[in-house]
Amino acid sequence: MKPTQRLACLERQPRLDLVVVGGGATGLGVALDAALRGFTVALFESHDFAGGTSSRSTKLLHGGVRYLAQGNIALVREALTERSTVLRIAPHLAQPLPFVMPAYAWWEKPWYGAGLKLYDWMAGRARLGPTRLLDPAQTLAALPGIRPEGLQGGVEYWDAQFDDARLALALARTAVEAGAQLFNYAEVEALQRLAAGGWSVTVRDRCSGHSQSVEASCVVNATGVWVDALRARAGVTREPERMVSPSQGVHVVVDRTVLPGDHALLVPKTRDGRVLFAVPWLGKLVLGTTDTPRPDSPREPQPFAEELAFLLSEAAHVLRRPVLGRDIRSVWVGLRPLVAPPRNARGETKALSREHTVVVEDGGLLTVTGGKWTTYRAMAEDVMAHCFAAGLLPPRPGAQTARHRLDGAPVDGEPPSPPVPIHAPPGLHLYGRRAPEVLACPGAHNLLGLGLTEAMVRYAVRHEYAHTVEDVLARRWRALFLDARAAAAMAPRVAEILTEEGCAEPRLGEFEALCRHYLPDGPQHPA
Repeated sequence: MKPTQRLACLERQPRLDLVVVGGGATGLGVALDAALRGFTVALFESHDFAGGTSSRSTKLLHGGVRYLAQGNIALVREALTERSTVLRIAPHLAQPLPFVMPAYAWWEKPWYGAGLKLYDWMAGRARLGPTRLLDPAQTLAALPGIRPEGLQGGVEYWDAQFDDARLALALARTAVEAGAQLFNYAEVEALQRLAAGGWSVTVRDRCSGHSQSVEASCVVNATGVWVDALRARAGVTREPERMVSPSQGVHVVVDRTVLPGDHALLVPKTRDGRVLFAVPWLGKLVLGTTDTPRPDSPREPQPFAEELAFLLSEAAHVLRRPVLGRDIRSVWVGLRPLVAPPRNARGETKALSREHTVVVEDGGLLTVTGGKWTTYRAMAEDVMAHCFAAGLLPPRPGAQTARHRLDGAPVDGEPPSPPVPIHAPPGLHLYGRRAPEVLACPGAHNLLGLGLTEAMVRYAVRHEYAHTVEDVLARRWRALFLDARAAAAMAPRVAEILTEEGCAEPRLGEFEALCRHYLPDGPQHPA
């Protein structure tokens, strides 16, 4: 669809049941749930789908081992159930992953082993594998790159990992198949309450400059760390004045030679009280993450110099070979939309709730924030339940999203393809049953780098809503997150293909500047 025509379809829709603002995990989950229930839905995302927090997670589907230590049993139980659901409905994008927690003190193995056995028990039939106590030799076999001096053994347990940006894309395509209308690069400029009830929403297409207004019975504010800005634009006066307290998480990507093998590493407690992960992902190793409060919510957050030093220092305590600046292939930063604390609370984000919050605002604006990727589907169900309870939408039966396969997954009755671990180098398996469609595009054998072909770029434009070089190399294909220098080298040819496919502004210069921010010698800020 040409940019000038993208919003024209809204003119034929006199009034929608639901408008969702925000195209991250939460908003996409709400749009899919509502569409499967038969509601008329439009979703507007000001940038690209999953362009913010939802593409910058630690890539883990987990119940939250440290939430268990905090005694938050309900959150852990819900997340374990939802972990199993995502593995079932998107097996091409999410798979089980074994973790090992090394023990360097005599008491750590029995203590953490008992907690992880409880984690297994809580998972019940959703358990992915048994927790095992390992001796030092078994621990080193699973984690060949860790420090052997003083090693007492370890504990092996199971969680899961996924490709967050591509799961968001699968949600978007599935919602469209269910009847929803989704628009990226569509910025909500104004929200106005109607005297007869409902909202008038004015949207500007950032690709064409065209603006369009649409009416809706209900508006869901799912803009993550930016929910308070949209609340202010809508003129909401209901407390709390501030719903979100952003927390910054930094991730460092290095080559797998730092920690060979197919197991992930978990250090249960760092100096700031968080856990440290070293997770194999798409042929690389992800180290993370920090938890630093910040008062603002920039679109492209940068790591603080102290955060990089902290991550490398903590990793050096357990890895045989310290990670140096020259080892880093990419650095990315995500902002967590943590629920804001009371005004007199301390500013430590590790103590803030990781659960989500749904608030029905004055005039019927519904705001949802908090939560995590693993529980996106449960959050969407909760949003719909609040819409029904507040009388914003007529109650309708559940959409059965727990069983509805996402785009690319094998359909019922179709034999599944052999699973390829997400920690393997990227390939066609990430498209699932759509892989033949990709191969049918021109340039299927013309490799651009990091597994990306010309055909994949053309497919991203034709079927995956990509408009810019960043859309392709950051989210349709994870090149920027895996190796920023390699992504910069691939960018000029990607821009040429985008132009050939009719994209008016591939924004090559912006992407090349962005690549510098993802390098360890790029801009960093003092904390």
